[in-house]
Amino acid sequence: MKFKKMSHQEAVNRCYELTPQLREYDEFMYLGVRWLPYTMFFHHRNYTSAIINTDDMGFRLSHSPCGWASTADFPADKPVNIVIGGSTALGTGTTSDASTVSSALSKLTGEVWLNFGGRGYNSVQEAIIFMLNQHRFDKINNIIILSGLNTLTLEGLPDDYTSEYGKYYYSYEFLHYMNRYNEDIKKRANSYASMNESAVKKLIPRLTEKFNHWLDDTEGNPAERVFTDTHMDLAERISRAARSTIDSAAQINQLARKNGARVHYVLQPLSRWSKEIFHETEEEMFYAIDACANNFWRLFEKLATPDLHESYSSQLKQGCLNEDICFFDMNMLMKDSPILNENIYIDHLHFNDAGYEEMGRIIYEQVI
Repeated sequence: MKFKKMSHQEAVNRCYELTPQLREYDEFMYLGVRWLPYTMFFHHRNYTSAIINTDDMGFRLSHSPCGWASTADFPADKPVNIVIGGSTALGTGTTSDASTVSSALSKLTGEVWLNFGGRGYNSVQEAIIFMLNQHRFDKINNIIILSGLNTLTLEGLPDDYTSEYGKYYYSYEFLHYMNRYNEDIKKRANSYASMNESAVKKLIPRLTEKFNHWLDDTEGNPAERVFTDTHMDLAERISRAARSTIDSAAQINQLARKNGARVHYVLQPLSRWSKEIFHETEEEMFYAIDACANNFWRLFEKLATPDLHESYSSQLKQGCLNEDICFFDMNMLMKDSPILNENIYIDHLHFNDAGYEEMGRIIYEQVI
């Protein structure tokens, strides 16, 4: 199927025409970053719209048999279930909070399922957000970790933006802007240790700083820097992502024992891992997204192959087995879905309402 060539703005507009709710998710994501300790960032608090709403802590609301459920004010003495993950767990692509996986599971089980999805989160951040909020609940029945692809994608970033603790969504931004703090220290009139030098000794560092700022200005907005994954060895990338993902799931599993929770790991679906024949609307949407891709989508270039899926899934499965965690691959579970060949993907990672509700049904019938 051939589509006409589009400019960046034409592609963005076409995405919004095909999936109108996507505009709201972009507004939600690009309002600016709410920086937090430990997890680095999270959603804006008390965000309200017809499509997505968050509580006083930034967690997306879930619809439950008792009404809207919120992590921020959920009673500690009530049993609860939790869906943890990145933007797929959050429900990016749904037309309302009522169509996320957590809301679908609430409807199917008659129990409360809270949404712990963090847009852009890697596996370590998923474990940390659970650790920071575990104390809010006495009894947790089930935890679904619906995850795996953010960590794999972000491992495609250049190694210049990694650390001993891995790569993350704002790897470049963190280093770029936090290094400005180091430069600000040098400007202090009164300092300590080796920084307490004469004005003459400080002259060269300050000239260097001005030169670096000039380079930044000539390069344009640093937030628009382009990255691709063409440099990265795939086997190493898969190994790193699998190791981080398994370690984080193991941490959640160990912590959750205190609450008596059963932990289930579900590798989230990716378009070309889960189906071979696509609806024409899906194909057009993929084309439009590729024409206006941000860095996250550029890092997808090498991911959508059957061999990579098999390697990554098998490593995660073995790792979960070693940690006594139940493992499921939603890409394989979806293959028997009666709606598989319908229009369910809004991009390579996210579903529309029908897709999320179907994934909730599959988790209800085959996972928990």
